[in-house]
Amino acid sequence: MSEFHALVPAAGFGARMGNELPKQYLPIAGRPMIAHALDTLCACAELATVFVVLSPGDTQFHTYDWSRYGDKLQPLFCGGETRAESVANGLLASELEPDDWVLVHDAARPCLTQVHLGKLIAELRDDAVGGILAVPVADTLKRADAQQRIAYTEPREGLWQAQTPQMFRAGLLAEALSRCSKVTDEASAIEALGLQPKLVLSEPTNFKVTYPQDLLLAELLLNQKR
Repeated sequence: MSEFHALVPAAGFGARMGNELPKQYLPIAGRPMIAHALDTLCACAELATVFVVLSPGDTQFHTYDWSRYGDKLQPLFCGGETRAESVANGLLASELEPDDWVLVHDAARPCLTQVHLGKLIAELRDDAVGGILAVPVADTLKRADAQQRIAYTEPREGLWQAQTPQMFRAGLLAEALSRCSKVTDEASAIEALGLQPKLVLSEPTNFKVTYPQDLLLAELLLNQKR
């Protein structure tokens, strides 16, 4: 019987944050950012294991107490130069069965909830391809030219903003990443195989912390969640 596992690529630095500390370890609501995502993932009864893919030179992870998660949390020090490489290395190191489901989640999405996880798993557990959490684009989109002037307005009908977790079978995802490694999310690699991942409706609160001002919003949401 197939199992469900989570994989969190956390080998990057997050240069756009303008901080000396890797983004995943920046404090939010009194704890490192990554801890909030791990809280939610490790508390999910459906998930057998939560793998965290770290840089081989990571010196921060073991400075925190992760004992509350027990053996369910498994750090893997095999991160690569890119997200795709880290996920591919993590899949190889985790030695999962090809039919096991893997939920790849950003360390920088601390506001993930059990509701999000439950909906994703429920809608995809019998799906032939897998899919991702996402939200329809609400804002008007402008295409810029080289002078930062509006070239034209992009029609937003049918456009969705991708989130994580992104949920696929371990064997299929490993094959996809081996064939198409220059991608910014797992769904893009699956799409390159000619497959169509399903879009599972999420919420804007499951946003990715990218810029310094995002930290305040994430902290407000996490304090409200408490």
